[in-house]
Amino acid sequence: MTNTSSAVALSQPLYGATFRQAVRRFFSKYGTFSGRASLSEFWWVALFTFLLSVVIVGVVYAVVYTTGVPREDGSIEYSYAGVAVSLVALLIALALVIPNIALTVRRLHDANFSGWFYLLSLLPSVGNIIILILTLMPSRAEGARFDK
Repeated sequence: MTNTSSAVALSQPLYGATFRQAVRRFFSKYGTFSGRASLSEFWWVALFTFLLSVVIVGVVYAVVYTTGVPREDGSIEYSYAGVAVSLVALLIALALVIPNIALTVRRLHDANFSGWFYLLSLLPSVGNIIILILTLMPSRAEGARFDK
């Protein structure tokens, strides 16, 4: 079950994907909920989105706190630049919501779980832990039933 060729169709999971391949496929399959995603595709994208969020938060923090004007009461009067950068960060985060959900659903499919299991993430406290455990499960050949 190991195919590392970049010639693998987008409808199929790419086992052993590199960081670059996983991120490209992530954006190529932006809103695709059908099909499957390998462990490597899923976790490389998780690393990418984590690093992206660290950079974005760092930029927002730097701009907001270097361009803001401190008030006498200790709060900060935000500049237009701080507000603009914060809005851009929010738009980036919102733009990544759908593809991240789609990738998680495809990962669940590869482990032979229904994509509807993603709704378990709505359970307070334990939902995201359950999804984490399910995405850690190995790929199963039976997951091919979710391919088109």
